[in-house]
Amino acid sequence: MNIVLATRNKKKVEEIKRIVKDMPISVYSLDDFPDCPEVIEDGKTFEENAVKKARAVSSHTNMPALADDSGLEVYALNGEPGVLSARYAGENTDDRKNLEKLLNEIRSVPDGKRGARFACCIALAFPAGDLALRDGKAETFTGYSEGSIGREPKGSNGFGYDPVFYPAGCKRTFAEMDDEEKDSLSHRGAALKKLHEYLKGRK
Repeated sequence: MNIVLATRNKKKVEEIKRIVKDMPISVYSLDDFPDCPEVIEDGKTFEENAVKKARAVSSHTNMPALADDSGLEVYALNGEPGVLSARYAGENTDDRKNLEKLLNEIRSVPDGKRGARFACCIALAFPAGDLALRDGKAETFTGYSEGSIGREPKGSNGFGYDPVFYPAGCKRTFAEMDDEEKDSLSHRGAALKKLHEYLKGRK
């Protein structure tokens, strides 16, 4: 199966390609479709955003499209930054500014109360006419990674909030882990495993 990844985030594309390398799919990115329009992520949930992106890209390319929406949910902040994770510090922001805002928001939260989880929803949409969409819905796959937030960034691997996120039971952040170790624990890896099972069932 040929699938287009509905993202222009190069690090996310690299991570998804790495995780799905043994799956029965050939992966394309939006770099292969430069005229594909931007999709506004205005959903209230990760699932809404993922489905919206997947459907839009599938419609434009006339190929199955895989979209991911993911983020960090900090329990002491009532689930923030959540769907706003990529733009927590504003629309024109970057990973460093987002991290700085997060650490500032929870600076007074004690170590035992800094629980959080990464959440990921992956949506797979098919072009119009594909029997897989006869009910009008995209397929979705969700994964989580429970853990806690550190007090300062550590590590240089990964992206986003990886330098401050300690997976449950680990003494190193995602950014301190190699790719294989992170993939085995990550929210995206968990969601893609469910996708893998779905694809095997479609053979």
